[in-house]
Amino acid sequence: MGLRFAFAGGREGWTRALLTAVGVGLGVALLLLTTALPGALEERHRREEARLNFTYGEQIKRADDTLMTADTNTEFGGRDIRGRLLEPEGDKAPPPPGLREFPAPGDMLVSPALKELLGSADGEMLRERLPYDIVGTIGEQGLIGSQELAYYAGAENLAERIGDGQVGRIDSYGDPNPVQEQSDPVLMLLILVVFVVLLMPVAVFIAAAVRFGGERRDRRLAALRLVGSDGGMTRRIAAGEALGGALLGLVFGTGFFLAGREFAASVEVFRISVFPSYLNPSPLLALLVAVAVPAAAVLVTLLTLRGVVIEPLGVVRTARPARRRLWWRLLVPLAGVGMLAPMLGQGKENGEFNEYLVAGGVICLLVGVTALLPWIMETAVARLGSGSVSWQLAVRRLQLSSGAAARMVNGIAVAVAGAIALQMLFAGVESEYTKETGYDVTLAQVQINVPEGTEMAAASAKLEKTKGVREVYPLSRGYSGDRPWSRNPERNAELTIGDCATLRKVAKLPSCTDGDVFTVRGGEFDTDTASLSRPGQKLYLETSAGHMKTKEVVWTVPGTLKQADSIKDPTGTKRGGFLLTEGAMPADLAEAVRGQVYLALDDSVPNAVEHVRNAAAAIDPLADPMTWQVTERSERYDTIRTGLFVGAAAVLALIGASLLVSQLEQLRERRKLLAALVAFGTRRRTLSLSVLWQTAIPIGLGLLLASVVGMTLGAVLLRMTAVQIRVDWPSLAQMNGIGAGVVLVVTLLSLPPLLRMMRPDGLRTE
Repeated sequence: MGLRFAFAGGREGWTRALLTAVGVGLGVALLLLTTALPGALEERHRREEARLNFTYGEQIKRADDTLMTADTNTEFGGRDIRGRLLEPEGDKAPPPPGLREFPAPGDMLVSPALKELLGSADGEMLRERLPYDIVGTIGEQGLIGSQELAYYAGAENLAERIGDGQVGRIDSYGDPNPVQEQSDPVLMLLILVVFVVLLMPVAVFIAAAVRFGGERRDRRLAALRLVGSDGGMTRRIAAGEALGGALLGLVFGTGFFLAGREFAASVEVFRISVFPSYLNPSPLLALLVAVAVPAAAVLVTLLTLRGVVIEPLGVVRTARPARRRLWWRLLVPLAGVGMLAPMLGQGKENGEFNEYLVAGGVICLLVGVTALLPWIMETAVARLGSGSVSWQLAVRRLQLSSGAAARMVNGIAVAVAGAIALQMLFAGVESEYTKETGYDVTLAQVQINVPEGTEMAAASAKLEKTKGVREVYPLSRGYSGDRPWSRNPERNAELTIGDCATLRKVAKLPSCTDGDVFTVRGGEFDTDTASLSRPGQKLYLETSAGHMKTKEVVWTVPGTLKQADSIKDPTGTKRGGFLLTEGAMPADLAEAVRGQVYLALDDSVPNAVEHVRNAAAAIDPLADPMTWQVTERSERYDTIRTGLFVGAAAVLALIGASLLVSQLEQLRERRKLLAALVAFGTRRRTLSLSVLWQTAIPIGLGLLLASVVGMTLGAVLLRMTAVQIRVDWPSLAQMNGIGAGVVLVVTLLSLPPLLRMMRPDGLRTE
């Protein structure tokens, strides 16, 4: 009978069922997305592993099934572009995943996203960097995401450049020696807390959605008492009605998920994109969602009706309710702290955190927000005084139904509390996963490793003329030993070659003219320079990557040497060995050293870095521009942080959508009242302001409570990781601002329906 009321009870019944279904459906869609995330991340990792080409280590011999490959990764507009040059050496050479055949020299196959970028006006500068003809696209199996930028280009004579490090010969793809990474207890704690924090608001919203239209439903149930049903029957009928809305919500949620699954292929969030085929929920977890959501709808309905007396002549709810008790509400967060307390101070050194205690403790603390908020709301609004008409309308409404107002903002308060705790945790442990690079970004911002065989003077001259380049510091670097490197020298020393101005960036020089040679004191890890700096000493040069040329390169220490003191070079290291000006460098020495050019850019020139990358690609496709940063973070830590941002974006979207549905449902319940107030002369502006106050007061109290609980949870988590407790005030303000912003947007979106409900036809009834 309850199910029939939900779908065949007239406009009132199916409107309520539809609102419930939309609210529940949004939550179900996000739950299904969450159950699909582990599989999606695993598939991304599998595809990344399947296309790896290792070009370092011992080189294999040429055969019919080998190919030459070179890494030519680049960046454009802040986005990474994966690039590979390919040259098959036989008919059996395996093409990479996603390719059926190899591109010819001068041709390339690109990902669909890169093809779209190159064909747009935004990709004009990138087309200069990739001067290949597009002859096809990479298949899905060769990409880790729908928006990934990648290309494979054909090349020739790569075998001559094996010593460049980026070039190598392979006969298969993938990691030949996979190593299982050791688990980091703190990172595992982060992952666990992220999942709990992201899922809790979803559960709160689903619980709130099944209570949409509760007051009107209870009035209908009074009619059932009048025709003979007892209290138990009435509650079961109400549960059946809620079950109907929840089942319809499962259908809606599946539809929302499938639509979102297709939409996911067209977007990139925090540089993460997926294919629809990635998002396949685990059958077991999907079944759990399908069972848990209707069961939760029935339980929530039965629990709600325990405090409502439904009699044949009406519903006893409008009488003054008993004051809410505080003591049992405090037990919930205290239980959470109690679960987490045994792990305080554990940190990384004492093994894994107990995942059940962590999940249970975080859940209890966040559920404590939903338990405490109704009491705080009731206590606070009872003390609010008089004010404008809009204020009085809002306050009186909140005093009569503080529980409904608390339910509306519960989800936001839980989400904000969890976000504050996570931000504190991330900020607290960030220093453990962040290290200084040592790069002097005031001197240079880009480093280019010039490939072997490229003339440094010509490369430097081209870069000096590049738009956006302010200064160029060219240095060449190599290593010398007391005997040929094929016989493993006992002593060795570094060689650095450059002009006087550039050499002054790596050492304090007494004086310098072209043709001078210096020995350097104070270099890091330098113990052999003094013994190798005797005039007439023959030193043997190491070629790049240890691959010997047919001709041994020998440099004789000159008779006149000057002394220099090492200082930190642009990369933050102190060089030792010998410094040679360009006039003191023998001709054959240029073949044995690798060039590095450091560039200072002009910040006022737009896209200066892109101009540099284009110039480097024109010098040699294997030239490797590297943009310097002051710090760098652990890749795994960054991945977890990115996952949090992606999940938080999805939860915020759910918060906004569900809150809008909740707001519209409450306005629909009060349609006659609003129309009557307008009929008696209340201004529409006054009613609109009252709706804003009715949202602003609960959200203000909710955010205040969320801040307290969030800081408490964050402090406990920081103590668990053995990190000093520190409140991240900017993040605290940011999270509260985002929560308030969502409410403001929802309120503005609800104004058009509100104005429609104020029309006189809202007084019609049957």
